[in-house]
Amino acid sequence: MHASAAWLKVEAMRKTFGAQPLFDNVSFSAARGLTLAVIGASGSGKTTLLRMLAGLDRDHQGSIFINDREVSGLPARQRQALYLYQEPLLFPHLNAFENIAFGLRLRRQPDAQVRARVERILSELELAGFGARKPESLSGGQRQRVAFGRALVVQPALLLLDEPFGSLDPETREAMQELFKRVARQHEITSVFVTHDLKEALRVGDQFGLIIDRRLRHYPDRAAFCADPDSGVQRELSFWEALGADAAASGPTCQVKRESV
Repeated sequence: MHASAAWLKVEAMRKTFGAQPLFDNVSFSAARGLTLAVIGASGSGKTTLLRMLAGLDRDHQGSIFINDREVSGLPARQRQALYLYQEPLLFPHLNAFENIAFGLRLRRQPDAQVRARVERILSELELAGFGARKPESLSGGQRQRVAFGRALVVQPALLLLDEPFGSLDPETREAMQELFKRVARQHEITSVFVTHDLKEALRVGDQFGLIIDRRLRHYPDRAAFCADPDSGVQRELSFWEALGADAAASGPTCQVKRESV
C-alpha cells in the first residue's frame, strides 16, 4: 500500500509546564495507513505528545486534525483515537477473546459478527487457541498482543502507542515489533509510535519524527531520517563497524551482526 495523504496534522502546537516550554511551535503530519515513529530522549515529551493527540491533555495551543476534522477542542472519547500503553491494562476477569471483543460489545455488534472479527484478529496476532485464557495465564508478549487486538478490532481513526513493548525481553520485543508492523500494514492503521530506542523506531516506522530542542523534526521516509546526523543512525552504524573491525583484528572472539536500515 502506498499512502501519501496526511491523515493526522498538527499545526503550531505549543505546550508549557508552568513557565517551562516543552514544545514550541511544533507542526507535523502522518500519512494515512502508515506508522509515524517518534524518537526522543527521556523527558523530551513523548508521552505528553501522545496525550495531547489523544485528548487526554488539552492544555496546549495549536491545532490537531484527524482525517481533515479539527479535534483540538474535543474530549478524548470523541476523537476516535486509541492509546496503547506499555502495560496491557487488560480486564483480569475476561478471557483473551472477550478482552478483544470488548469494544464491539459496547457497540452492540451482532454476536456472529463479533465472533468472526475477533477470531480473525486472534489468528493474525498468532493467538489462535488462546481465546479462552485469562490474562494471568498469558505471557507478557501475549497480553500485549491481546491489548493490540482490542484496539485493532474497533478500527480506530488513530492508534497511539507509548513504548508498548518496553517491558518485554529483547527477543519477545523484537518479535512484537515485527508483528505490529505486519498487522498494522494489513489493516492500514494510521499510528504514532513513540520510543527512545533507535532500532525500534527503524523496525516499526514508515515515517519518522525526532524530538529535539522542543521541536519535532519530521522525516517523510527512512532515507531522510537515516541521512540526518542528528537521528543517530550513522553513529550507530559507525559503532558497529568499528566494533567489527576491532573483532576482526583481534581474532574470532565474537561476531557482529549489522542490521539493515
